[in-house]
Amino acid sequence: MAPIAQAVTVSLQDLKNGTVSFETLEQAFGPDSLGILVVKDVPPEFVELRHRVLSYSSYLGNLPKSELDKLENEKAKYLTGWSLGKETLKNGQVDTLKGSFYANCAFYVDKSLACAASTEQFNTDNFPEYLSPNIWPEEATLPGFKPALEQLCSLIIDVAVLVARACDRFAENKIPAYPSAYLEKVVSTSTTTKARLLHYFPEEAGATAAPTSAKEMANGDSEQYEDDWCATHLDHGCLTGLTSAMFVDEAATNPIVAPFEPKEGATSEAVLAPLPELATFPDPAAGLYIKSRTGETVQVKIPRDCIAFQTGEALERITGGKFKAVPHFVRGARAALSAGRIARNTLAVFTQPNLGEEVDMEQHITFGEFARGIVAKNTVS
Repeated sequence: MAPIAQAVTVSLQDLKNGTVSFETLEQAFGPDSLGILVVKDVPPEFVELRHRVLSYSSYLGNLPKSELDKLENEKAKYLTGWSLGKETLKNGQVDTLKGSFYANCAFYVDKSLACAASTEQFNTDNFPEYLSPNIWPEEATLPGFKPALEQLCSLIIDVAVLVARACDRFAENKIPAYPSAYLEKVVSTSTTTKARLLHYFPEEAGATAAPTSAKEMANGDSEQYEDDWCATHLDHGCLTGLTSAMFVDEAATNPIVAPFEPKEGATSEAVLAPLPELATFPDPAAGLYIKSRTGETVQVKIPRDCIAFQTGEALERITGGKFKAVPHFVRGARAALSAGRIARNTLAVFTQPNLGEEVDMEQHITFGEFARGIVAKNTVS
């Protein structure tokens, strides 16, 4: 198996106190790093919220196609609502193993917002990917989903603001003319931050076994299997907040939502019961992999009670390369080791600048201009 790397870890209290050292930040995000920082001792409600929201990922992915079709937004290139088989991966392959639900996180800034506001430069006609309102399942279809996802995203962004503050302290010391508190302002005030709830479907029984050893993964013939659930890529935002993955045996636990009718006059919100989470990974080779600066592929595990943050391309540009974006991918649980019914659920929150904010201060490139090219490259035409 590929080696397991230990991610740099800091406590939430250290972030609040402003005592995370520059050396620690360089070890986490610098040119020779893995580009990932794990935050421990997060608010206690995180564990229950994570379990609940990641359970909704299985419920959502197993809704009837007729319901999922209602959640698609082709005009927005599927960057709001549900999508499956709409994203291109390496060699032009279409991704059919990963179901995705995108939600704008403008609610973090203003609860009345369903997306960022249009401007003359960026509007619903020329950039619907970022300016289309959220599409939520009806309450009768997926009761309790919207408030649970909003709560978890808000908690993750709260922590991201503190990570951004630590990054600003470093940048203000190391980068000439770096704007004071720039990244913290970006993360805390952006209405273009997006959340992506992911449901990695079980690998079909009888599929060709993927390699497990570092030697096999280095073999050119096995390259097609190593990133079978999510191809190697860079995030294009600033900081990506990640939960640990939740593995669900969808054969032992039925993730089909029973018909639900809201009761007239009911005072409490209906919610779906969290699904049982497998205590251990069914396939030790499944999960998140990072391609290190030396070219080595390593596996990184995120504890269930922690939040991880990865660097994105926008942060690399903002810091002039002092912090580097990290190439990463996800490998699936092999059918031979999982009876073909193990799904993987996770949540990524992409904190990113407002569309009109500059991410390249030398070339004066805005995030909107930068993001347009990324979206065009990754979406099925």
